[in-house]
Amino acid sequence: MASVKVTDQFSELRKDFPIFADIQASRPFYYLDSAASSQRPAVVIDTMSQYYRHSHANVHRGVYGLAEEATGIYEAARRHLGRFIGASDPEREIVFTKNATEALNLVAQGLGRVLLTPDSHVLLTEMEHHANLVPWMILQEQLGFTIEYLPFDAEGLLVLDNLDALLERASILGVTLMSNVLGTLNPIAALSERAHEHGVLVVGDGAQFVPHFATDVRQLGVDCLAITGHKMLAPTGIGALWAKAEILERMQPFLGGGEMIADVRLDGFSAGEIPHKFEAGTPPIAEAAGWDVALDYLEMVGMDAITNHDRRLTSYAMTQMRERLDDRIRIFGPQDVTKRGGVLSFELTDVHPHDVAQVLDQHGVCVRAGHHCAKPLMRELGVGATARASFYLYNDERDVDALIDALIDAYELFHG
Repeated sequence: MASVKVTDQFSELRKDFPIFADIQASRPFYYLDSAASSQRPAVVIDTMSQYYRHSHANVHRGVYGLAEEATGIYEAARRHLGRFIGASDPEREIVFTKNATEALNLVAQGLGRVLLTPDSHVLLTEMEHHANLVPWMILQEQLGFTIEYLPFDAEGLLVLDNLDALLERASILGVTLMSNVLGTLNPIAALSERAHEHGVLVVGDGAQFVPHFATDVRQLGVDCLAITGHKMLAPTGIGALWAKAEILERMQPFLGGGEMIADVRLDGFSAGEIPHKFEAGTPPIAEAAGWDVALDYLEMVGMDAITNHDRRLTSYAMTQMRERLDDRIRIFGPQDVTKRGGVLSFELTDVHPHDVAQVLDQHGVCVRAGHHCAKPLMRELGVGATARASFYLYNDERDVDALIDALIDAYELFHG
């Protein structure tokens, strides 16, 4: 094994996450799949338990004290998330959803149906996750507009040579802030500025970006941003759409029922005020309470510190892969760590990614293998799948060293 260089306070954070102690008590455990879903600190788990034990009631319905307490918890989480991403009107601009995928479906159906006609164009990129492709494709089948794509180059960076011509005929630009496969950080502020010069609305997929970078939607210039909680220490089952209030006012409800209405008659209905007109049925209340505390935790650590930690681990991992595996491994995406986040997709020569992942699992190393819900991107790369390691604040160099050791064993196992 390579020498271990654990250098700072981030290694201590692992103690806050019960799963590491629980599993490591019986076997090695190196969790490198946070791009799929992060682990949760005890404070998030305990907060949800406390909510169910002492504060649970439905929200926005009862006038008794416990119901008002639950409503207060839920709305406090909304305001906190809004402040966390720099929303100018947190109380009105955050819509809670199940996840980022539902948020992007909400934009497509709620905004797309208002803006788009059969003659319209939607501009996406070839590196989008299915969640920012399929909702537009579903709407395309319903309305008949055209979808065009920005390609990416051999380094995994968007090719913008034809951007103005594409924007000239587009109504909406949908783009990920950070690729879940390539790790590419796209120039969102510049793209938003160019898009707005052509009157194009920008829908950002922030699922991979927001957990790792300080986010200010006003500086990024996007008009809508999809976020998910479970990749940033919060529970599963909750995500959010942020959008400017004037855009939410224009959008139509995607789901009906429950508290999303102002009035219902036998001949029709009128929707409630934003953001509630998009939150049909009983919302994820305990999950919101958990997300609120997860945001506290991230703020305690510091988003800039998390970014720097991710970058240092990514640089260390790429260096170790090159030095110890040389031409036996291919790393996809930008080779410059300042152009990427803490996601490393790779291919071990002549070993299927699923086989790589299974051998790594025997070493206690958890990585994802597959198409990562980005099949068009895989086709552009000329592969069917990759293995992917991803880092977060509880990882350190020991995880990277375990990954490299296991990769060498996997290569030797399949090459004799």
